[in-house]
Amino acid sequence: MYIYNFGSINIDYVYKVDHFVRPGETLACSSVTSFAGGKGYNQTIALARAGASVKHIGTIGSDGRGMVETLTQEGVDVSNIAVVPDLQTGHAIIQVVPDGQNSIIVAAGANFATGREFVEKALKTASSKDFLLVQNETSCVAEAIEIARQQNVKVALNPSPMDKKILELPLDKVDCFLVNEEEAFSLSGFKDAPESVLGKLHLQFPDACVIMTLGSDGVIAIEPTGAVSRADAYKVNAVDTTAAGDTFTGYFLASVTNGESVKEALEIASAAAAISVTRPGASPSIPYKKEVLDWLRMQRK
Repeated sequence: MYIYNFGSINIDYVYKVDHFVRPGETLACSSVTSFAGGKGYNQTIALARAGASVKHIGTIGSDGRGMVETLTQEGVDVSNIAVVPDLQTGHAIIQVVPDGQNSIIVAAGANFATGREFVEKALKTASSKDFLLVQNETSCVAEAIEIARQQNVKVALNPSPMDKKILELPLDKVDCFLVNEEEAFSLSGFKDAPESVLGKLHLQFPDACVIMTLGSDGVIAIEPTGAVSRADAYKVNAVDTTAAGDTFTGYFLASVTNGESVKEALEIASAAAAISVTRPGASPSIPYKKEVLDWLRMQRK
């Protein structure tokens, strides 16, 4: 089986600062670095390093060719990544403060150049054994969901960045939601304790598995059966949290499609995310499966 990831590919510019820049303020950074990134790219790297067979669907400018080569080296099928020479590859401006928290501005660039016909062609050979993962950093997300379901392909949605367009998607066709607290509040229209919000989402989407990450409070999930699973967050010294959510998403989806229970997948994904925040950068911080499993065994002793 394959996981088709229809997602963004960006160049991340990371600025280390003492605090997030305030309105009207000019702030000097202590360092600036650039990394390959984008939610789609990061999640594809996480999926591949977690052992999944991944096909990435997306669009870049000529300046993004090097990132495609990196995906190939990771074992990703890149035959459905198009190059649009007249456009810039998407990019992000990321501020990182001393405790590892970040603030991000994204410019879509070529990520919004993908059309319906391209998505149809990319998913032409997909089947009911496969999964489609989508985020909200590309064009044609609604069309991709519709095309996937027409072919009985299961759909996972990470509704990030969250905006009103998400609520216009065919959410009833989604099999797995991967959300943080704010995204869960927006999807449900309900702000309360995590368990209550999760219950509301279960009523809205009874046929879907809903995964809700809670930062330092761990993660909670509810399955279509109503079964609830939890996993604690691991305590680590955070350096950069940029790729934590994407690492979690990739590792969770790779684990459940590999036959792990939701509970075990939550723990594996939480461990992978914990390792990632101890390192700088987005995709470079994502660990490989062996490291995650070895680290998890040590934590369980």
